Amino acid sequence: MSDGLTMPVVVGAVVGLGIYVLVRALMPTRRSALSQVARIDAMRARGSAYESARPAAQETGRFGSLRAQVGVKVAEFYQQQGWEQRSLRADLAVLERSWEKFLATKVLLAVAGLFFGPFLFAIVWQLGFGSSPVIPVWLALLCAVLFFVLPDLEVRRDAAEKRRDLRRVIGAYLDLVSMSLAGGRGLPEALMAAAEVSDGWATQRIRNALADARITGLSQWQALGQLGEELGVEELKDLSASLALVADDGAKVRESLASRAETMRHRELAEIEGSAGEKSQSMLVAQLLLCAGFLVFLIFPAAMRVFQV
Repeated sequence: MSDGLTMPVVVGAVVGLGIYVLVRALMPTRRSALSQVARIDAMRARGSAYESARPAAQETGRFGSLRAQVGVKVAEFYQQQGWEQRSLRADLAVLERSWEKFLATKVLLAVAGLFFGPFLFAIVWQLGFGSSPVIPVWLALLCAVLFFVLPDLEVRRDAAEKRRDLRRVIGAYLDLVSMSLAGGRGLPEALMAAAEVSDGWATQRIRNALADARITGLSQWQALGQLGEELGVEELKDLSASLALVADDGAKVRESLASRAETMRHRELAEIEGSAGEKSQSMLVAQLLLCAGFLVFLIFPAAMRVFQV
């Protein structure tokens, strides 16, 4: 086979393989028992949250409706395959974002990457670099994968920052609960009263969880544990477990809450000190580089004179 026919055959094979993989991924296949059970558990765990996300996905405009349809289809595909993505769902729950909208964003960005890769190659080819027809295919796939992963990185970064703020609020919340218990209130009343002090997003989530517990018949500490499971915050789950053990003894509850709040404050101070140490080290490195550049600026003229002699 001549060289002129080799490249078209390779490009056609790569494109055909990509189409085959896409069709196999989207075709409804017979689900295994494990994936079916995981799908049922995911739907049961989401409950009303899944249904409440449907109206939010109904956006105005042509692009909004397309995004909503794509999000629902991809979410159903994830459920059929049994892909729970619990950590990612917890990050989205912290950020109060819709799971369907997030999946639609990932897919649409991946499609945009498929067109961005060849467009980038066309610009480079106009400048006189690169002539192989395989390069646009690999660029398209690479850009599609990169654009598909970028929303995950953004969500994880924002969720980590918001969880850090939530942990600070939890420490202050435990102090307020302990003071309310010392004032003679019962544990359920103290938990709700401490959550009503502020209107921040963290205390609102705690207050809503406690209010829902009254309607559903759960205990207050079970509601906090479910909130910690939903948001991926270990402190709330540990608090729920400790309150379940000592809920009947007011003195032990106060001691447990006070010690836990103190532990969280010490941990926060350690994190702040560690962050400050990293920033000081980076500033020291920058100062050393600046001094090295200044020394080179001073020594360079003298060295040139010496070597010229």
